[in-house]
Amino acid sequence: MEDRMLNVGSMGLAHSPNRVLRNTYALLALTMVPTVLGALLGVQMNFALTGGMGFIVFMAGAFGFMFAIEKFKNSSIGVVLLLAFTFFMGLMLSRLIQSVLGYSNGGSLIALAAGGTGIAFFGLATFASTTKRDLSGMSKFLTIGSLLLLAAIVANIFFQIPALYLGIVVVLLGISCAWLVHDINRIVQGGETNYISATLGVYLSLYNIFQSLLALLGIFGGDRD
Repeated sequence: MEDRMLNVGSMGLAHSPNRVLRNTYALLALTMVPTVLGALLGVQMNFALTGGMGFIVFMAGAFGFMFAIEKFKNSSIGVVLLLAFTFFMGLMLSRLIQSVLGYSNGGSLIALAAGGTGIAFFGLATFASTTKRDLSGMSKFLTIGSLLLLAAIVANIFFQIPALYLGIVVVLLGISCAWLVHDINRIVQGGETNYISATLGVYLSLYNIFQSLLALLGIFGGDRD
């Protein structure tokens, strides 16, 4: 994401790194509400998009929202679009949640994944905001890694190899943690001045950390009894 200035009408500007970080965390907390609502609705509706067509719909919806959010990042419309996007992402997450709830200990696994995500966020955010190093150089390698991971996800839609799926989940967890450190460090270093864009990046990292942890807990800790 490019450097940008925030202009959200009467909401006020957030030019200093500390203000951007505070506003990012506040908006990030707000995004959890539509995410949870979307996930709950999806579970109640037994919502599921599977296979290649489901992946296409998900990618089209996600990238469409992200493009619109960036387009309107300098107005309050960007906040509305971001919240709508997080509702959509919660809806997309519901299939994994339904799968985990099929285990007798599914509720505990979801709670563990949420707790693990919170611990990871606290630890990684603390490191990213206190280190004196500028970690912006990570973006090139993370972008390449993300593209390769996307290619692996597409391949696994057709081949359905359990070992490949497990590898994808583990790599996604690692890349998402690295992106989280990168994005928060970029805010602290003054490289990101728009808290809407900043929140979008941090949210995506947290979302992927949570779903990766949940998938791993389901694979290794799910109890069918």
